[in-house]
Amino acid sequence: MNWAGALSQLLEIVLAILLAPVLTGWVNQWRAWLQNRSAPSLWLPYRQLHKLFVKESVIADNASRLFRAAPYIVFGCMVLACAIIPTLSTDLPLAPAADAIALVGLFALARVFISLAAMDVGTSFGTLGARREMLIGFLAEPALLMVLFSASLISKSTSLTTIVETLAHREFAIYPGLAFAGIAFTMVSLAENARVPVDNPATHLELTMIHEALILEYSGRHLALIEWAASLKLFAYSCIGLALFFPWGVAEAQAPLAMLLAMPALVFKLAIGGFLLALLEALSAKMRIFRVPEFLAAAFLLAVIGMLVHLLLAR
Repeated sequence: MNWAGALSQLLEIVLAILLAPVLTGWVNQWRAWLQNRSAPSLWLPYRQLHKLFVKESVIADNASRLFRAAPYIVFGCMVLACAIIPTLSTDLPLAPAADAIALVGLFALARVFISLAAMDVGTSFGTLGARREMLIGFLAEPALLMVLFSASLISKSTSLTTIVETLAHREFAIYPGLAFAGIAFTMVSLAENARVPVDNPATHLELTMIHEALILEYSGRHLALIEWAASLKLFAYSCIGLALFFPWGVAEAQAPLAMLLAMPALVFKLAIGGFLLALLEALSAKMRIFRVPEFLAAAFLLAVIGMLVHLLLAR
């Protein structure tokens, strides 16, 4: 492992940990502005994390070690997910050890632990949220895999770095199948990150909440890690979308100095993506929980159509 690869890998991890709360604050700001409300500070997520870290964690008497370990496992899974997504450079030492399938596995592992921890205490809200979370994951993960497979058909590889190198650093080409995959990915991203129209991250209504029901029993540093992990998940999905559909600006493995230009390019693309996410949420209404399977089934079909379109045009 050369020094350039180690530097780019470390820089990607540090940048993800630092920028994830800012991305959440940016989306919340634009969502408030578009709804004609007073917007919170861009640094409010950092203040909330600091406030939670200095508070004492209150844990139920019947909570097991799984309940205590789940926030650390979920946070670690999200950091690893951000580490294998090429955001600044394709020279990532961890990339050969994990491809797109392993990336989906990391998201699934985090979901399983947070759902088990929600059921561990035995509250009705935690069990309700865990069942809804597993339902969404059961429907969203196949759709996400189909989206990644649509891009892998172009590069002949499931490695994200290979996909980015193929799409960004070769001759320009139009892939109609990626248009269907892009719509499907947007739908999956909204569901996986508990955003409108699938879920509302600001609600605490027991009939509609999904993500918030999972973390009602957490407090202090445990809640801070889970909230930070949620921001990292939004950051990871944003970077996946940029890597698959807007990969331009990512440095090549043989050009480590290009990372100096890749950083402002990444911040610019994330800013545009955050604004579009807030606009989509402002124009959408929360759907009923019984309509979510239809929503994610449509995403799966669109991703499959994207694969079929690519296979037909490749003949």
